[in-house]
Amino acid sequence: MNNFNTTFRGYDKAEVKAYLDKIIAEYERLLNEKKEADRKVEALKKELVRFENLETTLNKAIFNAENAADDIKRVARNEAESYINEAKRNASRIVNDALIKAERASEEADRLKRNVAILKRRLRSIIEGQLEVIEEMDHLEIKEN
Repeated sequence: MNNFNTTFRGYDKAEVKAYLDKIIAEYERLLNEKKEADRKVEALKKELVRFENLETTLNKAIFNAENAADDIKRVARNEAESYINEAKRNASRIVNDALIKAERASEEADRLKRNVAILKRRLRSIIEGQLEVIEEMDHLEIKEN
């Protein structure tokens, strides 16, 4: 919580405005980070689709190789199995990486939501404090008259 200097009618407006500007800048920075994380997740999803397409292509290559001569079939099967295993390892790695990044983005989003809730509570507290000061000033003015 920030302690503001007080002026004749409450807190120093310039200090309060500067503090709110600082909060807004931080909120915008966090939103930009979330957008960047979302962009990275989308890029990883596109890369996953590309690897799935590669796996489909490799499966077609296996089918064509089975129709070739016995020697070519044997060589083609060995190569195709190698490619498939590599593609599956790569696909699994990419899926796992994407899931981890998505989880991190979700956690970051949750953290941002908590920070926004905290910010709202703090702002509400500040505003309520200001309203109490105004009410006290109203009572002081009435007593003086």
